[in-house]
Amino acid sequence: MSDSRTHERRFHGEPDRLRSPERIALLEVERVVALSLERLAAKNALDVGTGTGVFAEAFTKLGLDVAGIDTNTELLKVARSHVPDARFREGLAEEIPFEDSSFDLVFLGHVLHETDGPLKALEEARRIVRKRVVVLEWPYRQEEHGPPLEHRLRPETIADMAHEAGFQKVEKIALEHMDLFRLTP
Repeated sequence: MSDSRTHERRFHGEPDRLRSPERIALLEVERVVALSLERLAAKNALDVGTGTGVFAEAFTKLGLDVAGIDTNTELLKVARSHVPDARFREGLAEEIPFEDSSFDLVFLGHVLHETDGPLKALEEARRIVRKRVVVLEWPYRQEEHGPPLEHRLRPETIADMAHEAGFQKVEKIALEHMDLFRLTP
């Protein structure tokens, strides 16, 4: 992806930080994956904004066929080294490079607030999903961890965009440090 299409808020830091034990604990990876798959018969998943593949790795360990996209080629190299069984490619959340109804689960972990067009990202996720989209975002409050408040999305904004993108059901689950949204077409 050309730099002119990459938003200033997209992650440009050190890949090691994305896999630090402190960050993994904040993300509650196992709980997030369990909630993402709860009451869902999924065979495959797409991790949008996969970064270093933390969630792609967790979904793969549960036996799902996993693909991931990210705009950062350096992070994709790291993801491939940690999750060799997943398929990773460069791509934008607003232009997901897969066919309609390709995945049972589409996961957007800490990516919606970084997109140039969050509604377009949700429309794209809706286009390629068969069963459920999960959005993991920082809560809308100033905190020590994560982006500044002005980069965070209000829960009602996410819900409104999800409905506008064609999702019939929006369920918000508050975690200790994150908000998880389960979107059903």
